[in-house]
Amino acid sequence: MEALQSWVSKHKLTSIGALWVSAVGASLAYTRSRSPLKPSLRLIHARMHAQALTLAVLSGAAAYHYYEERTTTDPRRQLDHHRSAAATRQD
Repeated sequence: MEALQSWVSKHKLTSIGALWVSAVGASLAYTRSRSPLKPSLRLIHARMHAQALTLAVLSGAAAYHYYEERTTTDPRRQLDHHRSAAATRQD
C-alpha cells in the first residue's frame, strides 16, 4: 500500500488521467448494457461521470494534503509556514 501511495504522489497527473480514462470506460460499459442511448449520448454521459469522479478525487486529495500539512511534525516545515504567514500579514 505504501508503494502505491509513493507512486501516486510522484505521478499525480498520470494517476488522475488513468482514473479519468478508467471512469470513462466503466461508464461506457455500464450505459451500453443498461440504456438504449445513441453512442454519442453515451460518450457525453461517460465524460460527465468521469469528470465528476475526477473532481471528487481531486477534492479528496486536496483535503488530504491540507490535513497532512496541518499535522506535520517537521519543525523546519512549521517554521517556513510561520515565516510565510508573517510575510503575508506584513504586506
